[in-house]
Amino acid sequence: MIPMPNLGFARWICLTLLAGSAPAHVQAGAVSHEEIVVKAPFEMPVINVPVFPQQDFVITDFGARPSEQTKNSEAIRQAIDACHKAGGGRVVVPAGKWLTGPVHLKSNVNLYLAKGAVLTFSGEPKDYLPAVQSSWEGWECFNYSPLIYAFECENVAVTGEGKLQAKMETWEVWFARPPAHLEALKQLYTMGSKGVPVAQRQMTGGEAHLRPQFVQFNRCRNVLIEGVTIRNSPFWTIHLLLCESVVVRRVDISARGHNNDGIDPEATRNLLIEDCRFDQGDDAIVIKSGSNQDGWRLNTPSENIVVRRCTVINGHQLVAIGSELSGGVRNVYVHDCRFDSAKPAFDPFNVLYIKTNRRRGGFVEGITMENIDASGVRFKMGVFGIETDVLYQWRTLVPTYEERLTPIRGITMRNVKVGMTSTPFRILGDKDLPVKDVVLDNITIGTVRGQQHRYENAENVKESNVTIGTFIGESDKENANR
Repeated sequence: MIPMPNLGFARWICLTLLAGSAPAHVQAGAVSHEEIVVKAPFEMPVINVPVFPQQDFVITDFGARPSEQTKNSEAIRQAIDACHKAGGGRVVVPAGKWLTGPVHLKSNVNLYLAKGAVLTFSGEPKDYLPAVQSSWEGWECFNYSPLIYAFECENVAVTGEGKLQAKMETWEVWFARPPAHLEALKQLYTMGSKGVPVAQRQMTGGEAHLRPQFVQFNRCRNVLIEGVTIRNSPFWTIHLLLCESVVVRRVDISARGHNNDGIDPEATRNLLIEDCRFDQGDDAIVIKSGSNQDGWRLNTPSENIVVRRCTVINGHQLVAIGSELSGGVRNVYVHDCRFDSAKPAFDPFNVLYIKTNRRRGGFVEGITMENIDASGVRFKMGVFGIETDVLYQWRTLVPTYEERLTPIRGITMRNVKVGMTSTPFRILGDKDLPVKDVVLDNITIGTVRGQQHRYENAENVKESNVTIGTFIGESDKENANR
């Protein structure tokens, strides 16, 4: 038996493992799984949530010290390595204020933030180099590391009652889209469209300024994000890319900057999002599956997704689908969510919004949303929108390399209450491939200022039990992003 020195138990585990020997009692058991059964109007597979061995690796045992000036990146890295080598457990961030650079998780590791812990991420871009395999708006590339990153991991988690926050002094400057940034986007779009290998798509040079995501799980399986508070984000807040079997619950997100979506599942399947709070500068939840040729190459739909009992304080949409949906989106069930009308910073756009264009391809099918309360909220657009010509800056920035249309069918909204809208139901399908089979049932709207509905290139749209308190007829507002 190796004598245990006078240092933290987790630190001693690390040293003995590195020495090639460890006592039998160190291994507290392998990661097991809790099976989550979720009801949905489609066959929803069981979701496996990791249950970690009862062994903790406290970052102070690896040299971390509370500080708002000195980064604890190396101590956290050592704790993660030790936890991984020991078969799994919790890497514990205790109460206090801690500064760090990027945190790269490994399989069987739960990053646990104790109550009162505040883990602050540096705002210096150089800290997030070397580049890692990531993506930008649906195109795979090598970019600045996400602040929390896991690649090809199994059984991985971020949990606890603590807070994750990003320093924003540089990222806020990068919110702008000057010519150098737009040129970088053109280069990435062209490389993806022409099939340049992902390893050659290096996007951190010059002033490309492609901001990293806050949390990205990339090609991971059995993922849990639970309980934590997240404040501020350089880009998308939680990005689930090519993941399977994921639960996100009781997460409180506030990030109101440019592109600050709350949760972006992309080419991800078997996902439950529940009891979360969103205060976003962009959409609360956005379901994606890659852009154009990259989405077709990966050929992985986002599917089997359930969102329930979530609250939106601020956000453009409760749920958006697209526009990066080239791998397809199907089997989505959103229910019993609400918009909090207390003091929103701005009016949201829609409750549900589906967007695509003639470059995307993919498909959208089997989407159900019900039991939504936004009765005290005024929406800039409507309750529900589908648009098939949304291109943003790409319309003139880059050419169309190939056209593929997006079949959209099988969309149901029922039991929805909204305070005020413009045209509440807006479907602008493609003339060569109309939207099909939409059900709008039991929708109550306090005031409409617009048209009762606008349907173009849409077939079999059924409205029933739609109640409008006050109707003020006006022309429908055009989407400036079309």
